[in-house]
Amino acid sequence: MNQASGIRFVPVIGRLPAVRRLIHAACACACAGAAALPGLANAQDASVIHIGMIYAKEGPAAILAKNLVEGSELALAQAGGKVLGRPVKLIWLDEQTPQDAVQNTQKLIQQYKVVAFMGGTISSNAIGMAAVAARDKVPYIATNAAVASITGNTCNRYTFRTQPSVPVQVDMLLPYLKTLGDKWYFLTPSYAFGQDIVKAARAKMKELGATEVGSDQVPFNTADYTSYILKVRQAQPSLVFGGLVGGDLSNFLKQWSAMGMKSSIPYTAVAVSDSDFWDVGPQAATGIYVNPWYYKDPNNSAQSREFVKAFIAKYKTPPTDKAWQGWISTMALLQSIQSAGSTSPAAIVAALEHWKDDNGAGNGAYFRPWDHQMIHQAVIFRVKSHITGKYDYFDVLQRAPKSLQAADAAYGTPAQVGCHMGPL
Repeated sequence: MNQASGIRFVPVIGRLPAVRRLIHAACACACAGAAALPGLANAQDASVIHIGMIYAKEGPAAILAKNLVEGSELALAQAGGKVLGRPVKLIWLDEQTPQDAVQNTQKLIQQYKVVAFMGGTISSNAIGMAAVAARDKVPYIATNAAVASITGNTCNRYTFRTQPSVPVQVDMLLPYLKTLGDKWYFLTPSYAFGQDIVKAARAKMKELGATEVGSDQVPFNTADYTSYILKVRQAQPSLVFGGLVGGDLSNFLKQWSAMGMKSSIPYTAVAVSDSDFWDVGPQAATGIYVNPWYYKDPNNSAQSREFVKAFIAKYKTPPTDKAWQGWISTMALLQSIQSAGSTSPAAIVAALEHWKDDNGAGNGAYFRPWDHQMIHQAVIFRVKSHITGKYDYFDVLQRAPKSLQAADAAYGTPAQVGCHMGPL
């Protein structure tokens, strides 16, 4: 569906029967497609290893998807385009709605015979993809989804996640929220990701002595934020806590600035991307944020800095955090297939569970075996008061947690996370 015509999201979080219905419908659709193209799977070159990607191709999240794909393309190029001595082909299909995401995941598995796949620009879509991965026993890395359930109460043995979960990112921001004031207003997306932000932040408000003075859930692909901004102005909060994605954040910040709010009420959010601000421009950009990675972080490792150079050489712009997420996820997947010596799903899963970034690509990272969350440090940054460079928008406040050793505890204990995985 064209994003401009409006996207209808089906709330699947916490509704496993709904997810199963989507999967069953996708099976029927994929099987019908395979019947219409009987030679497709057999025509594939058996020597080629196929890896799938499910990302948005249009709409507010399309720029994030483009960056994720570019990171994956660079990782594959740096690996020589091969693993186990065989050529690797990346196959990118769309994810406009949860239904599309499930159907195209099934298409990757049944028609393209992928050995693994990555995806989920939007958390609501990633939830359905994870359910398909578990059902069909195909390894999946949720590169961008931050909703807690993916590595929490709906975790499964075949699903891994790169992005820190919403509760973890909220915790990272708390020291800064305390300094901004005690009256909070929530302005979040009206799907699983936004719901997680409000839930996680509300759980922390009491210990901070903060009160909630308003809350709005904004539909995906909203063009006009005037009514929401007027409500915020009326409520007079100390801060606005958000989580708008891609083009939605860009639209909001432009209107926030145009209505004179930039200098009066601080804005803060989780899981944003550099490209959101490049689109906004220096006049409207503002706020304090948490991100998995930043290309100008002075603490970046030597390998991470080499990634920045290689990305700029290939794409002529600095890499965003999404490009890094696509890159490190693909690198982890390729290295795990190589170490497994096999494209067997169980072998890949076992190898991913033992994968570690020993070269410091993200200043250290690994997938935690019991919930498949990638453990790594994130970056807290503030938009500069004076932006002079085309892409240089942020001052790094700190890495969070302060060390990789502290990250495991910060990402939650089994009791806190609620993940109970079954066998392969």
